[in-house]
Amino acid sequence: EDEQIVAEIMERRFFPDQAYKTWEGFHFAGHEIRITEATDCYGAVVWPSALVLCYFLETHSKQCNLVDKNVIEIGAGTGLVSIVASLLGAFVTATDLPELLGNLQYNILQNTKQKCKHQPCVKELSWGIDLEKNFPRSSCHFDYIMAADVVYHHPFLDELLLTFDHLCKNDTVILWAMKFRLENENRFVDRFQTLFDLEVISNFPSLNIALYKAMRKDRMKA
Repeated sequence: EDEQIVAEIMERRFFPDQAYKTWEGFHFAGHEIRITEATDCYGAVVWPSALVLCYFLETHSKQCNLVDKNVIEIGAGTGLVSIVASLLGAFVTATDLPELLGNLQYNILQNTKQKCKHQPCVKELSWGIDLEKNFPRSSCHFDYIMAADVVYHHPFLDELLLTFDHLCKNDTVILWAMKFRLENENRFVDRFQTLFDLEVISNFPSLNIALYKAMRKDRMKA
C-alpha cells in the first residue's frame, strides 16, 4: 500500500519538455501548478515531504476542510503547500527567510491569482526572532500550522520549536510532514512531544517520511 500511494503522489509531479528546466510542474486541487526553483539553497527546492502534505490536503479535503480557515505555513520555501491550501479555500500566510521571499512571492502569485477565494500573503518569518512583534498572540489566530521538511541538519531547532509554540493556540492543528535522515530528527520529535500531542496520520517507509497531526497538550485544561 505504501508503494502504491507513493507512486500516486509522485505522479503528481511533471517536468517541461525543454532541455533546460526552469520550473517543475505539479497537479493538485484540480490545477496545474508551476514552481520555479533555485538549486543554490535548500529553501528554494520542492522536497518530497511537501508533495506528501499536498496529497493529504487534497485527498482528505472533507475531514480537513480548509475553506475559510486561517493557515500559516512555516518554512514555505517554493510555496507549493501554501498554493495548494489556497486553492482549497484557505486564507494562507506563507512565511520563510527574507532571502527566499522573492521566489516564494512569484510562485504564489503565478499560481493563485484569480484562482483562489482568498489571495494568500507572503511574510518574513525567521524562526524564534521577533515573534511577538510580527505575530502578536493577541491578534494572530491560526486554525492550521503547516510545515514540510523543516527539520533537517540545521542549528535552529530550538528556534523552530519556539516558533511552533508561539503560533499554536489551544485549538490550532499542526500538520507536519518530515523526512527522517539522522538522529537529530528523532530527538526533535521527542522534544516536540513535551509541548504537543502528536499523532502519525500517514507513514511512507519507502520515502522515510511521516505525516503528523499535533495539538497543544494543555488545550483541555484551557
